[in-house]
Amino acid sequence: MGDKMKKYKVCVYAIAKNEEKFVERWVNSMKEADEIVVLDTGSTDNTVKLLTDLGVKVKQEVITPWRFDVARNKSLELVPLDTDICVCTDLDEEFVPGWRKQLESIWNDDVTRVRYTYNWSFDEYKKPATTFLQNKIHSRKGYSWYHPVHEILKAPENELEATCESIILNHYPDSEKSRESYLSLLEMSVKEDPNDDRNMHYLGREYMYYGKWNEAIDTLIKHLNLKTSKWDAERCASMRFIARSYMGLNRPKEAEMWYKEAMKEASYLRESYVELAGLYLDQKRFEEAYELLKCAFQIKQKAPIYINEAFAWNEYIEELMGLVCYNLKRYPESLLYMKKALELAPNNERIQNNCTLINDMINKK
Repeated sequence: MGDKMKKYKVCVYAIAKNEEKFVERWVNSMKEADEIVVLDTGSTDNTVKLLTDLGVKVKQEVITPWRFDVARNKSLELVPLDTDICVCTDLDEEFVPGWRKQLESIWNDDVTRVRYTYNWSFDEYKKPATTFLQNKIHSRKGYSWYHPVHEILKAPENELEATCESIILNHYPDSEKSRESYLSLLEMSVKEDPNDDRNMHYLGREYMYYGKWNEAIDTLIKHLNLKTSKWDAERCASMRFIARSYMGLNRPKEAEMWYKEAMKEASYLRESYVELAGLYLDQKRFEEAYELLKCAFQIKQKAPIYINEAFAWNEYIEELMGLVCYNLKRYPESLLYMKKALELAPNNERIQNNCTLINDMINKK
């Protein structure tokens, strides 16, 4: 527990560009800190004025060529040296109130970094979809940002990390903002540090997002072959993304093989089972799909890691099992799963219609 007699100086720091729609909400969320500082990297809207009017210390500087790590480090330089706790957030994020008290309850003079709950995305019903532990709260000295994109904090040798899951930061991204620069920045990052397994994985994933299937496969296999590529969950994700890329190339046999490899790599994650079950449903291999989904449902705990994907935990998996059971003529079981899907997505007309169809099939018997 933190030293109840000692008050720590807390400073929030961020980078911003054209974030006027988020300023008021963000500042209200961050104002539990003693100070808020922002590096504005070239806003052409009212971001700077709004921040300044709300008491935020703002410095303006255009970073050319653009790199997230350079911008983050310059924003960190704005944090006073006598700060005990630095809190790095973005303007599209919002803390659940009371975070400062929670932070001081876990911080002490030995702690240098804190992990906390990060709700990266929400579903249409405003329930968390992707949640993991983030760790951008740190002591003032010894830390610096590294990588042009998907930047990480370089830690000092004496780092001591504490975890406080009751600190919750919610992410509400601007859907209008472009990710266009990410691909070139990731290519730059991998060129600068070809042995960094994390960004090799991210680059392969980015190629997949762009439908560059062969580049994705080649890059993700490079990730798997790196000596530093040891985290089974991330390796599992690379294997799934290779499988998806083979599906993009209309090569389902190779996709099936890679999904099976992914299941072996991290059997405690649902995603591989669910994706392969979807492939089997398309191929009318209903019994095999049923067995895979049974395995997936036996995994009850959602690990607090960014690898998790919503489809393995929301209405999709329930509906998928409902469709598989329907094709196996297990109509009561099918209705059970479809109703669970409807509970999770009550406004989904397709699922509503499926429930009606299955119910009618049962009543005919």
